[in-house]
Amino acid sequence: MNIERINTYDDQHFSQRVRNQHGCFLVDGSPYEVEIISEFEAVVRGERTEAFAELIEEYRFYTPHITRFCDSQGVLICEYPEAEIIELELSQIQPSQFFVDTDKINAVSTFIHASEDIIIPVMRHEGRYVSLDGHTRLHYAVMQGWNHVRAVMDTSDDWVYRFVTEAQKRGVFTPNDMKPVSHEEYEEKWNRFCDSIFAETLEG
Repeated sequence: MNIERINTYDDQHFSQRVRNQHGCFLVDGSPYEVEIISEFEAVVRGERTEAFAELIEEYRFYTPHITRFCDSQGVLICEYPEAEIIELELSQIQPSQFFVDTDKINAVSTFIHASEDIIIPVMRHEGRYVSLDGHTRLHYAVMQGWNHVRAVMDTSDDWVYRFVTEAQKRGVFTPNDMKPVSHEEYEEKWNRFCDSIFAETLEG
């Protein structure tokens, strides 16, 4: 099964709300949606229910705090143990990314209304917490003048340390240090950097 996450905001196969949440996927070329409806619940939509389990596993890589999934009729698909959510000061968080996409900032502004709406996956590292995803939401918190967000503990492969090292080389030690860039510049600079890191990993 081929699952591809869609990161654009103009694909009319998906609802605008789900596009803004980054819950759009193509499964073997067909559109599927995962829409967050509460801080721990989501609705899954798509033509083949037998694809839901693998899609949910892929989705939870980005959102481990979402633990209950239902179909569009409200029928439970699966449920995971409830994730422990902690509160962190922004100063405690070390980003593993150094650019943020301004188009993504505009998207998250449609559904993030308070600092409590932000829940990101993190892992402990050198007395602080590395953010594994949710960097746009972290930058939005900075823009709003919020000084804390919520987080769930997660794990990552060793590649994340390369990203952290590179971020620190660029002077990025807290979410306040990340640089907003246009969507085009983000696609070029950030994706090119990620490709080079993973290419080195494969070669090694």
